[in-house]
Amino acid sequence: MKLNLLSCDAQRPDKRAIANCLAAISTDIDDSLASELTNILLEGDQIDIEVDDKNVSSAYRALRKLSIDYEIVE
Repeated sequence: MKLNLLSCDAQRPDKRAIANCLAAISTDIDDSLASELTNILLEGDQIDIEVDDKNVSSAYRALRKLSIDYEIVE
């Protein structure tokens, strides 16, 4: 399943936690790419990630916990 990560609304976003979350929930993102994508997201740009179908509910929960707005792409 594809997700568009739109923005992070946290007052003080934790870059390390966001990067770890992206690396954990995504199917094809390693740690260095997750760090780059985190910086892009925090600058205000959208990013696309691919999430394994069996990890979708935990991915939603992790993104909400980090105050990351997302949309589902069919």
